[in-house]
Amino acid sequence: MTRTPWIVGVSGASGTPYAKAVISGLLDAGESVDLIISRAARLTLLDEIGLSMRDSHWAEDLTSWLGREVDGIRYWTAGDLAAGPSSGSYPSQGMVVVPASTAAVSGIALGLSKDLLQRAADVTLKERRPLVVVPRETPLTRSTLKHLLALDEAGAVVLPASPGFYAGARSVQQLVDFVAAKVLDVLGVKHELITRWRGELGAAQ
Repeated sequence: MTRTPWIVGVSGASGTPYAKAVISGLLDAGESVDLIISRAARLTLLDEIGLSMRDSHWAEDLTSWLGREVDGIRYWTAGDLAAGPSSGSYPSQGMVVVPASTAAVSGIALGLSKDLLQRAADVTLKERRPLVVVPRETPLTRSTLKHLLALDEAGAVVLPASPGFYAGARSVQQLVDFVAAKVLDVLGVKHELITRWRGELGAAQ
């Protein structure tokens, strides 16, 4: 039986490795993923990893990006406002927007529903399902701070892409995995992406 999916929205901010790590973590845990990639995120994927994402060849392109089979992923085009995740009656466990651009943050906070990513996030909030927003921008303008506060007040978890160094990371991937681990922790999804702090110097579990 197919598990109720988590929706993952990838917006146009820099930081597609964070999205990859979250998606992989969900799949490794046996979860199902409904994936939405915004039009701006396609440009970021092209810039950051040279991937030209095509709707008609999404499985092939995602396999190339994730480096694994895409069983467990259902792909929805960002322009399809009649897609399943646009309705509150569509079952999902919740949603992660990773990375979250300032445009996506403002659109979700204001309820603009300009594309399926924003609409799915709005639905997630109105249905009182978990929504995790992972902004990757610095510095932050006053308007973005207000929009992030509005999301927090609406029940979303604002989880900046801010990796910790205390776990002794020795690679960029470990720093990426730290952020992905924090996302999965909020969702209650088990993983082994990080060494956890025990409160003792030089000790971890």
